[in-house]
Amino acid sequence: MALALALGRRVQGQCWPNPAVGCVIVREGRIVGRAATAPGGRPHAEPQALAQAGAAARGATVYVSLEPCAHHGRTPPCTDALIAAGVARVVAPVMDRDPRVSGKGFDRLRAAGIEVITGICAEEATRDLGGFLRREAGGLPHLTLKLAMSLDGRIATASGESRWITGPGARRAVHAMRARHDAVMVGAGTARADDPMLTARGMGVARQPARVVVSRRLDLPLMSQLAQTARDVPLWLCHGPDPDPALAEAWDGIGARRFACGLSGRQLDMAGVLRDLGEAGLTRIFCEGGGGLAASLLSAGLVDELVVFSAGLAIGAEGLPGLGALGLETLAEARRFRLEEVRAVDGDAMSRWIKG
Repeated sequence: MALALALGRRVQGQCWPNPAVGCVIVREGRIVGRAATAPGGRPHAEPQALAQAGAAARGATVYVSLEPCAHHGRTPPCTDALIAAGVARVVAPVMDRDPRVSGKGFDRLRAAGIEVITGICAEEATRDLGGFLRREAGGLPHLTLKLAMSLDGRIATASGESRWITGPGARRAVHAMRARHDAVMVGAGTARADDPMLTARGMGVARQPARVVVSRRLDLPLMSQLAQTARDVPLWLCHGPDPDPALAEAWDGIGARRFACGLSGRQLDMAGVLRDLGEAGLTRIFCEGGGGLAASLLSAGLVDELVVFSAGLAIGAEGLPGLGALGLETLAEARRFRLEEVRAVDGDAMSRWIKG
């Protein structure tokens, strides 16, 4: 099961809206087939692993990191393929929360005389598939917030210079994180100031993450790198309910996808934004700021995972802070995160925190 989970993690960011699932088939103590969900979400892991195993699948044990699907979509149910292959046992950690599956896959396997074991490595599987499972149950996708800052908590100098606070190793690590998420999200201020591409470069990925820009007024430069590549890599724009018609038409014309989102006061309702993105198929979102967007996500309790890169330099009080105003009056109002990992990345430090 640990291997099945590892196979699934390797294809995170490549499969949405489908989950990143791994499958390992074992017969008489030997692995005879293994696979993960293919880029784009199809084929699923199970039929690929069964094809590898061939006749050796008969009487084998199948370890799969999520309940096999039991519904007809673009492909036949994985349960049918497992039954037809004559496997003896299926081990899966958690039940799929998609109402079309939710327990039906296990039931069909048991009805066919296949032994089903659940709960093995359930905590790890729930963590890996958390965004998919929550979204399928009517919740929000998993959101990782990345911050890169100096030792004194600044993300840029007083003039706005921010390239580069962290070193090449940290930047490569960020590209790897982008590749493992379905989308990379930034605020309008970051998009205007940095003119980013927001792609996962140097990773050899088959499918680039969608680029999401949160801009209430849709006032983004039409000559930016994002605009010029909108037809090559998905560009999604989350804006307020009444954008300027000329701007909306211009972005539509270059291939961007727009989401008209509701407001909370004078700002976009970020819970509503994430819900809209989840309904569009995203399960894992990687947010790279800026400070105002990061603060609004933290204030609303929408951050599931926080990744902080700390560089070994100080900028001083004149520099731009890493977060906008959180509006806290007492420590009891602060959102708590649990430290999961700390490691050196070249000359920088990376800490990873999980929502408490």
